[in-house]
Amino acid sequence: MDHLVLTVIAEDQPGLVERLADCIARHGGNWLDSRMSRMAGQFAGILQVAVPTSARAELFDALRELESQGIRVLLAPSGSAPGRSWRMVRLQLVGNDRPGIVRDITRLLASHGVNLENLETEIAPAPMTNESLFHADARLAVPTGLPLEQLQQHLETLADDLMVELKLQAAE
Repeated sequence: MDHLVLTVIAEDQPGLVERLADCIARHGGNWLDSRMSRMAGQFAGILQVAVPTSARAELFDALRELESQGIRVLLAPSGSAPGRSWRMVRLQLVGNDRPGIVRDITRLLASHGVNLENLETEIAPAPMTNESLFHADARLAVPTGLPLEQLQQHLETLADDLMVELKLQAAE
């Protein structure tokens, strides 16, 4: 079996996931993990599938044919897991919305060798003022050699500059 990662984007419409799932199943593929969402009228997703090696080329062709229905699919072989030792940590952040928050936080994380495993963000109005607030919830893979207190301290220094509140805790 070959393991593949597919990225999908299309204008949101009923039946879109069914067409994708049917295409995969018709070629002996097994839908494994996925994350999918509707955003700004578009549907986007990433998924992992397992497919018999003998059916891989036919699946590639069939997925490319979905483009005639407005469904764009990008394919890649599954990668290997990093050879480092990690601990999973959850980062929650809320702050006044402004350009560059994601860049600044991810730059700091990358400089400490932290891998971003999952990131969800949204802009929502503040309860009393109706000001736009940026919310982020992230799952981080932190190298075991990096003290969590040190990462927390560096994030708090950045948080002061960005005028954000953050919480860093062991992930469940």
